Amino acid sequence: MLARCEGRAAAYRSVGVLRKEVTASRACAGAYASRVSTDEKTPPPQREYRMTELAEAAGITVRTLRYYRERKLIPPPRREGRIAWYDNHHLARLRTIAALLERGHTLGGIAELIAAFEGGRGVAEILGLGGAISAPWSRETLVRLTPEELLDHFAGEATAENLAASLDIGYLAVDGEELVHVSSRLLDVSRRLVREGVPLPVILAAGREIRVHADALAATFTSLVREHILPEAAPPSPDAVESVQRILNRLRPLARTVVEAEVALAMDRRVRADVEAWLDDGVSPR
Repeated sequence: MLARCEGRAAAYRSVGVLRKEVTASRACAGAYASRVSTDEKTPPPQREYRMTELAEAAGITVRTLRYYRERKLIPPPRREGRIAWYDNHHLARLRTIAALLERGHTLGGIAELIAAFEGGRGVAEILGLGGAISAPWSRETLVRLTPEELLDHFAGEATAENLAASLDIGYLAVDGEELVHVSSRLLDVSRRLVREGVPLPVILAAGREIRVHADALAATFTSLVREHILPEAAPPSPDAVESVQRILNRLRPLARTVVEAEVALAMDRRVRADVEAWLDDGVSPR
């Protein structure tokens, strides 16, 4: 009992530390226009931030802020000697990115939205037509967890390091007193693997690697869409958007079927080869 209580206390302390670094953004998509528009009727008081201050205000790490800057997702800062100064516009952009990520957009897609907006297309046009095309393909359900519930799932594995890794990958976000997991299915798989004896850091590392391969698979499908489905006319007409949406709705189950079949076949090949090698080494199953 004492060890369990100490474990719970450690989990609360870990989450408490992370809350100082990460704050989840749960703004709706409509916030995009209000936060980046130059026509706001009551703009917030202007202030400037150093990099660490901006990252804290946006609820992200400094490393993530640097990555966004390298990807040109935020405008360059104002420089004063060797000091980079950011303002409320940078903070609004970061919150917009968080809101769009929560809706299922990729960073690449967000970059395209921002480029289109800055190129003169209106937000309503971008999110109106583009939103129909980029409807989420996933069927994931968010899971809200208290620190105690997270501890119940992962016992001693709910450390600050593992929480930080989960936040970095994008599996978890912090929302006030709760944690939000992006997928009930991924959470369940992670919990089961831990109970089978697989360390959580190993699972998170595997998840990061799988994400790379999944992005590559998605790139293959999206290239087919770009080359053979999307109309060449720009901007697309509402009729063209509706037609593409119908095609994408038909493609969704096909894409899932192909990926599921290929992964299953690959597992057959790899598992068979690994078991045969294990037996060839003279190890017999118990």
